[in-house]
Amino acid sequence: MRFMAREPAPAAPRSVAILAGAFNPPTIAHAGLVRAARKHAEQVICVIPKSLPHKDFHTATLEDRVAMLSALDAVVAISEAGLLMEIARECAEHFAPGTRLFFICGRDAADRIMTWDYGDGRTPAAVLRDFELLVAPRDGHYDPPAEVRSRVHWLDLPAGFDAVSSTEVRERIARGEQWEHLVPRAIVPHVRTIYGHRLIVDAGVEKRP
Repeated sequence: MRFMAREPAPAAPRSVAILAGAFNPPTIAHAGLVRAARKHAEQVICVIPKSLPHKDFHTATLEDRVAMLSALDAVVAISEAGLLMEIARECAEHFAPGTRLFFICGRDAADRIMTWDYGDGRTPAAVLRDFELLVAPRDGHYDPPAEVRSRVHWLDLPAGFDAVSSTEVRERIARGEQWEHLVPRAIVPHVRTIYGHRLIVDAGVEKRP
């Protein structure tokens, strides 16, 4: 794991919350998740995996996304891994033994984490052995398996973020619609510069011109 913006402070946090995603671009929902997670952990880190098994990257480069998160004063790290379990392993190696690790996610992602085929038949309890989940409501409340309920915590996220997504921002830009209210004010100029002249829509698919 490679930190891009600054090293985490405090230097040896007792608890760390990780928000892993494409951040293409960062939205007000991402910012809301970070704010909510600060009530549970001393340090919140935005991790950009170089690849994700369930998502393709479009339009913005890795450097673009690091720049946008840095403009939000986020602690940014790049992970060579894509799967959450691999990212968790990288985090565990970076921080001191005993550091409490949380992964921030929505209800849909929590379902995916619990049901993903990791190739070794591991149970939900085994999946959450080394980290815990901070779950935000997204189209409903997450009901975890009974054996891991103590390892799952719920984020207090204001209503109205369910429909906010990076995809929605990109599609609105491509259609020439208002999008500025969906991203943090500090990065509106960055988003306009990075995406404004790059997105076109061809049969509903984003491409570079």
